[in-house]
Amino acid sequence: MSVRTVSHLKKGEKGVIKSITDKTMSLKLLEMGCLPGSEVRLDAVAPFGDPICINVGGWYCLSLRLNEAAVIEIE
Repeated sequence: MSVRTVSHLKKGEKGVIKSITDKTMSLKLLEMGCLPGSEVRLDAVAPFGDPICINVGGWYCLSLRLNEAAVIEIE
């Protein structure tokens, strides 16, 4: 079974955050509300595919680069 991350989501698709794999980026993402158990939905993708806009917990939209989204594991 392969690991899915936020960078694998298609527009409108949802996932629940399982963990953050990059220790250096984890504090930044946690402070921005990307907490384990939070639901995320991919809302928008820039014309060239990077950055993306995700909705976190139904509260707000967060813009992330694909390399940042790739460290957020979802289920």
